[in-house]
Amino acid sequence: MKVLWTDGSASPNPGPGGWAVIENGKPVRLGRKDNTTNIVMEGCALIAAIEYAGEEGCEIHSDSQFWINVLTKWADNWRKVDSNGNVVWKKKGGAIQNLELVKQLYYLYHKYPVKLEFVYGHNGTEMNELADEWANRAREGKVLSLQDA
Repeated sequence: MKVLWTDGSASPNPGPGGWAVIENGKPVRLGRKDNTTNIVMEGCALIAAIEYAGEEGCEIHSDSQFWINVLTKWADNWRKVDSNGNVVWKKKGGAIQNLELVKQLYYLYHKYPVKLEFVYGHNGTEMNELADEWANRAREGKVLSLQDA
């Protein structure tokens, strides 16, 4: 099972964004988007991490309590099957923000072996700080590919 660290960044929020997946102290996946939010970039990092690990599975360390809660607490209640057998996504409080990301993450989370570990951001945890650094580099366009890393 791979041990991965993820982070996402947007500055300003919303604004340009980047995300990173770290394994063994090195970036293994990076990405950026011109106009996005921190939440979207955190979700993209998780998707990339799960896809990267695939069948081998992964333990992901993330400072995104939001996405960890989505996957471990909330999404099962949002996903319903109606009387016709169709999957319907809804929550009591209104629309589900970033629904396409929610669906993609939910599918991957249930397809592959994934363990999610919450870590507090910006408190000196070495691999979390490294993931943040690489997410910011990706956001700033300083690293456009892993070959540049």
